[in-house]
Amino acid sequence: MRAIAAAVTGGPEVLEYKDLAVPEPSAGEVRIKVLKASVHFADIKKRKGTKGSGIPGILGLDAAGIIDKLGQGVTGFHVGDRVIAFMKNGAYAEYGIADAMLVYPIADHVDTAIAAACPVPSFLAFMLLGNIGRLEAGETVLIHAASGGTGLTLIQLARQLGAGKIIAAVSSEQKAALPMELGADHCITYENLIESVSQLTAGAGADLILDSLAGSMMEESFTSLAPYGRLINYGNASGTPGMIKTSDVHASCRSLLGFSLGTTRKKRPEALKRIAEQVVDLVERREIVFPSIQEFELKDATKAHQLMESRTHAGKIILHITD
Repeated sequence: MRAIAAAVTGGPEVLEYKDLAVPEPSAGEVRIKVLKASVHFADIKKRKGTKGSGIPGILGLDAAGIIDKLGQGVTGFHVGDRVIAFMKNGAYAEYGIADAMLVYPIADHVDTAIAAACPVPSFLAFMLLGNIGRLEAGETVLIHAASGGTGLTLIQLARQLGAGKIIAAVSSEQKAALPMELGADHCITYENLIESVSQLTAGAGADLILDSLAGSMMEESFTSLAPYGRLINYGNASGTPGMIKTSDVHASCRSLLGFSLGTTRKKRPEALKRIAEQVVDLVERREIVFPSIQEFELKDATKAHQLMESRTHAGKIILHITD
């Protein structure tokens, strides 16, 4: 099979388009013929060696495809089923393996690019807003990196769950159009974040802040929380940790929460299985949409990584694997 793999860490140039053996599913796993796969910032970090350890290998977290082979003991699926999945050992390949617990059927009418774009942002947004953040109707939500795939999904789902005010934060004014189009009430940049949030909330602060950046933005975000507000850190795209003092927590009744979709896939896949029908239903009914998808052929994965690292694209980046 054809695949994109990296034998060493480094820049986009370490990605190799090569022939590899078709993998075999073990007990409890399925093999998927991958049609399209998402490109994520986590792939960039793994390629660089700043996430995980060892040789990067085949990159990619999730994909849309067709079940090609069932491992021993797998029930509820058939060869030929159209599915989305969180992949075990990469998605930038013509075939990949997934734990059957992390495979979900998706209707034929859903465009394959949409299907490939949806797993990480849709499941992540549902967990962040519902299970972890416990968003209540009427609350104010601040969403960082709001022009990316997860940010745009969070905006849409927060609106459906009854958020009173949605503030989107982006790195430049040029990225404001999509967040506003998909339901944000305001879109701000990171210059003077604390002042902007205070002004937009009449000094009250945000009730729920969703932070994938960490670093100084996490610190400014915590300052921008309302009493009893919740800050969820689910990434560190800035590359630096944020520092929160305990003295800022107890008197204000603010909460600092953490969530990792990767950890949840590994340690509590049943938590994702429980919400799968709701998440997929939102995608199938177009209650969550994925505009501004840019596709690359598998052999052009280097160009896809270069585009993502440029931070100029709003929306999702997809690799076309097979037809």
